[in-house]
Amino acid sequence: MTCYDRRDLGLLLLRLGTGGVLAAHGTQKLFGWFGGGGIEGTGQFMDSIGYAPGKVSAAAAGVAETGGGLLLALGLATPAAGAAAAGAMAGASAVHTPNGFFNQEGGFEYAASLGLTAAGLAVAGPGRLSLDHLLGHAVDRGWMVPAALGVTAAVTAMAVGARSRRLRKAREGSRGRFSSRAGDGWGRVRAVRG
Repeated sequence: MTCYDRRDLGLLLLRLGTGGVLAAHGTQKLFGWFGGGGIEGTGQFMDSIGYAPGKVSAAAAGVAETGGGLLLALGLATPAAGAAAAGAMAGASAVHTPNGFFNQEGGFEYAASLGLTAAGLAVAGPGRLSLDHLLGHAVDRGWMVPAALGVTAAVTAMAVGARSRRLRKAREGSRGRFSSRAGDGWGRVRAVRG
């Protein structure tokens, strides 16, 4: 069949839209484009939300979003590209989850939508209007889908888990600071709320 069908065109549109948005977000982190903070500013932000070290976290998120987005848009190495982008969005979703679902309330709706679309593209494949198809699917094999998604899920779970532990320690530290109460004759120590 030489004629492209609706599926190929639909996958192309999904790849271009999702990949373009992800790449733009990633360049904000990496280069400060489109009003972003670059590595320095994004690194400080990452530290403030518990992803440490901040600059390393900013670089990892920026590369996953920029690289994953560009590769998705091109339809190249689609399993790895979709998995990397989905992992970055899972990390972003973890930050927004306490705010609920909807984006207007600061929730995880937007990050989850991008992540699920990227993961869906990793599973569905890029279609025939892609570099993967042009190259004979050399870096788009069936076994690569579960491998890429599995590795990304493990790495993302470790990063989100480490962030959760840091935030929990910080909360406990702010509640668990002690000061001695002078003049009470007992030398007792009481907790000071932060």
